[in-house]
Amino acid sequence: MTHPRATPEARTESPTHTGQPGPGTAHTPSPADLRDHLTTHLDPAARSWLDHALDEAAAHPGIHGPISPWELRLAEAGRRCGAAHADVARVLILHAARAGTDALTRVYFQGTADERRAVLHALPHLVSGPGALPLVEDALRTNDTRLLTAAVGPYAARHLAPHDWRHAVLKCLFTGVPVEHVADLPRRAHGDDELARMLGDYATERTAAGRTVPEDLYRVLDLTESATPAHRTDGTDHPHGKES
Repeated sequence: MTHPRATPEARTESPTHTGQPGPGTAHTPSPADLRDHLTTHLDPAARSWLDHALDEAAAHPGIHGPISPWELRLAEAGRRCGAAHADVARVLILHAARAGTDALTRVYFQGTADERRAVLHALPHLVSGPGALPLVEDALRTNDTRLLTAAVGPYAARHLAPHDWRHAVLKCLFTGVPVEHVADLPRRAHGDDELARMLGDYATERTAAGRTVPEDLYRVLDLTESATPAHRTDGTDHPHGKES
């Protein structure tokens, strides 16, 4: 996958965007890959802190009382590793702690936006089935674009039901999240006539309201390979015309 676009607040590395596959795949770099990648970018003090945090999490996994020691390290990760690397560090801590669905749910609902995002990134590593979908569904109800970007990663690609997945794609279009962040988009969109219909309706609504249609909409519409050609509704010819 390609690296995510930087936000005005900080340039951060996504734990699902540090590998080499092309855009739209559901590949998830392994925790070992993430750690190797991160340790090459951290300064000695940050590496030492991360090593200690991971050893501590591995020694005391799971939930312990009101707050576990490794949960405190999640809160420290931004300060210790820097904003650019904090997401990856938090995913590694969650993995070392062998956080199950209950622990991930607690961190998600009690944590900061940064910690909620880390939980979403960690799901493919820690939850094999659909049991953590409520966390993804909660994130998809927000308008936080960084949270939405994490929510449409590999875990959602594997487990979201078709109806919910289609609405997640539309939510990306509504909020301006680039569809390149939707994991496994080509496979899930292929031949999806209902998604094509929803995209067409959305394009028609925006055009009727005098608003431009996101270029990403036509990219997704092409992936559905609808029997009907993807005609633009803004007066230009798809796919090479320029939006007005």
